[in-house]
Amino acid sequence: MADTFTDNTEQRRFELHVDGELQGWAEYLPAGQSVILAHTEVLEGHEGEGLGGRIVRATLKAVAADGKTVLPTCPFAAAYIKRNPELASFVDPSLRAQFEA
Repeated sequence: MADTFTDNTEQRRFELHVDGELQGWAEYLPAGQSVILAHTEVLEGHEGEGLGGRIVRATLKAVAADGKTVLPTCPFAAAYIKRNPELASFVDPSLRAQFEA
């Protein structure tokens, strides 16, 4: 499986393509030195394949590469980060304690 992760700035979302097909995305909004991670979506029929977690991880890394942190308002993303406390460093410092182990 070949993954491609891109920032679709027009639609304000990071998109995951698998073998050239869009499988899901993370919608975002700029917020100063942070980015609000507002919604994570996996296309119907692909739930439970781990794509949501891959999207969240890739989004966190992409935002960090831009020198920013994340405000995870998306319930899925917030829960994923809580289950993976090593990702807490990607969260805005004002919220980080909620996600650290």
